[in-house]
Amino acid sequence: MKGLLRLLPLCLLSLVYVSTAQLAAQDWVHTGTNLGNTRIRLAAADFKPVGDDAQTPALKAVFDATLYSDLSNGGIFDLVSKSLAPQAMPGAPQEMVMGQWSAAPANAAMVAFGALSANGGRLSVYGWLFDTRNPGNPQVLSKQYNEAASEDMARTVAHRFADEIIYRLGGGINGIAETKIYFVSSRSGSKEIWAMDYDGQNQHQVTHLGAISLSPRVSPDNSRVAFASLGKEGWAIRMYSLELGRMVSFPGGSAGGSNLTPAWSSDGTKIAFSSSRSGDPEIWVANANGGDLHRLTTFRGPDVAPVWNPRTNSQLAWVSGRTKLPQIYVMDQDGANIQRMTDSGYAVSPSWAPNGGLLAFSWNRKYGPGDPGGQDIYVFEIASMHWLQVTHESGSNDYPSWAPDGRHIVFQRTVGKFAQIWTMLADGTDQHQLTRTGDNSMPNWSWK
Repeated sequence: MKGLLRLLPLCLLSLVYVSTAQLAAQDWVHTGTNLGNTRIRLAAADFKPVGDDAQTPALKAVFDATLYSDLSNGGIFDLVSKSLAPQAMPGAPQEMVMGQWSAAPANAAMVAFGALSANGGRLSVYGWLFDTRNPGNPQVLSKQYNEAASEDMARTVAHRFADEIIYRLGGGINGIAETKIYFVSSRSGSKEIWAMDYDGQNQHQVTHLGAISLSPRVSPDNSRVAFASLGKEGWAIRMYSLELGRMVSFPGGSAGGSNLTPAWSSDGTKIAFSSSRSGDPEIWVANANGGDLHRLTTFRGPDVAPVWNPRTNSQLAWVSGRTKLPQIYVMDQDGANIQRMTDSGYAVSPSWAPNGGLLAFSWNRKYGPGDPGGQDIYVFEIASMHWLQVTHESGSNDYPSWAPDGRHIVFQRTVGKFAQIWTMLADGTDQHQLTRTGDNSMPNWSWK
């Protein structure tokens, strides 16, 4: 059992040959994730407060801070520092003096601005995006929001406006400001499933089972979370309904043996997982309701941590110990056409990028006697068989999970006794720690 749990940090896809230069590798990562283009110089003006409602100042402060943070985290902007931006707060198009923003020191090509007010328990926000290089027709975006007046809703509205800007300027790829990250935390006394906003805000406990729960995977429609949990009859795949706020049945996940590491297909119709019900841990697939259960792998040695190609659902990557140390493999959805992707070290925790062309994984390339155990995150391009190391021996790094924009990765980093959740751009830059309390691990980014 210890050996199987050791494989749980699975995720990889790795090298078959690698003589490509690091700079060239970084170019394909940029291409595959829509990174690498010249960043747009964007300014986010503080929104103009309107009216004298007592709620307005606090709501405006939350909105301004959230919008700036979301745009800064977008991965595609060179965001103008607040210290370099004009002090003006244009609240409407007729109040925008674009020369103030396009000139030094701001040098902004785009400006987001608007007005915010609270009135009678309602929050009203008017937002615009202007192109300072097109004075004749500067408006790129105009949005209006009217919601209940609360700090949580002020954050939500800021997320929505940021995502609109990112979608408009980022090649038609949706922003991630409204996405969630699910993870395992022991801060309540037992390993439970928790959730938080993409930026680490609003951390809250989802399950209250009082047992060890691992490997949360949220469904593509954000309605359910599948995970492995240790109960009286051993490890089972269990299901929590986010809509109903309670556990729901998943009969295929508990029929004997240890059942671990669930993974949804991107159409939400299937779940793959590892089960030892037939002896060795093998990869099994069931319908989302737990029916039509069938086995894909039949080879001596543990097979764990499956993940679907989200673009096609026609392939799965997984970790196998059939050659002793765990390596990453890929197979067709029916178990045929098995290909080994890594050929050395200790490779685990594969995560397939939304575009279907990249895998992220955790890899100790020098694993063996006398090795200190440097576990890092790598990104692997399947077509070229090139890989890029994106963390560099800062603690032990594991469990990468792609954001739906394909630009960001969330992962687990252990330094000392406790693991914490971090995010970064897919090329390893802009790393941010999200959790700081207790032991937090096995993150999974929502699909939308």
